[in-house]
Amino acid sequence: MSAEQIPDSTAKEQPLVSHLIELRDRVLRMVLVVLAVFLVLFPFANDLYSAIAGPMRAALPEGSTMISTKPIDPFLIPFKLSLQLAIFIAVPFILYQFWAFVAPGLYRHEKRLVMPLLVSSTLLFYLGMAFAYFVVFPLVFTFLAGTAPDGVEVATDMGSYLDFVMTLFFAFGVAFEVPIATIILVWMGVTTPQKLRHKRPYVIVGAFVIGMFLTPPDVISQTLLALPMWVLFELGLIFSKGFVNKRMPDSADGADAAVAVSAATEGGGQQEVATEEAVGSEIDPAADYVDPDRFVPMTDDEMEAEMDAIEALEQEEGDAEVDRVRIKLEQVQKLRDDGDVDGARELLYQILEEGNPDQRVVARNILAQLDSDD
Repeated sequence: MSAEQIPDSTAKEQPLVSHLIELRDRVLRMVLVVLAVFLVLFPFANDLYSAIAGPMRAALPEGSTMISTKPIDPFLIPFKLSLQLAIFIAVPFILYQFWAFVAPGLYRHEKRLVMPLLVSSTLLFYLGMAFAYFVVFPLVFTFLAGTAPDGVEVATDMGSYLDFVMTLFFAFGVAFEVPIATIILVWMGVTTPQKLRHKRPYVIVGAFVIGMFLTPPDVISQTLLALPMWVLFELGLIFSKGFVNKRMPDSADGADAAVAVSAATEGGGQQEVATEEAVGSEIDPAADYVDPDRFVPMTDDEMEAEMDAIEALEQEEGDAEVDRVRIKLEQVQKLRDDGDVDGARELLYQILEEGNPDQRVVARNILAQLDSDD
């Protein structure tokens, strides 16, 4: 591949200022969408609060009501609820804006994985909130209201209640992201499904510890958070195992070949040992024995010559590696001319792992061109 065929990476890289401008524009869009949703919800703020307070009011004893301890709370609390719900509702749009900002820097195979993860993480977050509202709230509030001593009237403050339920909404929404976190850890190579399976007891204990910190100090809400986290962890293991099986078919052949070579090497080593034993039975091993660890003094000239030889060997190995990657770049160009895009992509991924910084820049630019052509 000639120098003229190498793309100019500086011409395609955007300066930092342009990235900051794009980020500012996307953050502004997020704020505008949240504001628009808030303006739609605010006229129904009191109705929304009544719906959120439904599980608590149903658990209160007959004749008990919720109270407001501050003069501004009847206006401020529904206002706060509308704003928080607007943010929750705008989560898909917010995630899309982040995705659109980072997508140009991702390869096509990364885009194929990230988009399903974004969609599934959003759905799981909403599923966690729904689980908290329809399952956790009735059980927890009934339990808490039933533990009041005789002579104590339960009258929950509306501001404290909103903070309480929003904390639970957020806790259960985040807890339901466990499968996504598991898949991402496996995808990044931080761990494997087998290692996670062996650490299952620690995960279960960790789920209950997290439930202790994120939920009220009662066993019911802690258990209702820990059990779904455990189940979702097992679900994440299943999906991550399928992901690894799809990604590793080619590496399995390489592993088999490595095992075969290792076995052959061990076999050859055993033959050499047998030969040495046979020879050693005829020759006295102590006759010409030389201690390999003994110190042999060298002159300055000999030391300098030895260092020059080592540097020359390292230079030859480095040149050979560069030549090998350069040959792969030339093969990529040939595959592109022949229309074999998949073969070219495979070689480019190898160059990203083996090449020097300049060669990796060239590989990334070619991959970007292939993505734009698709």
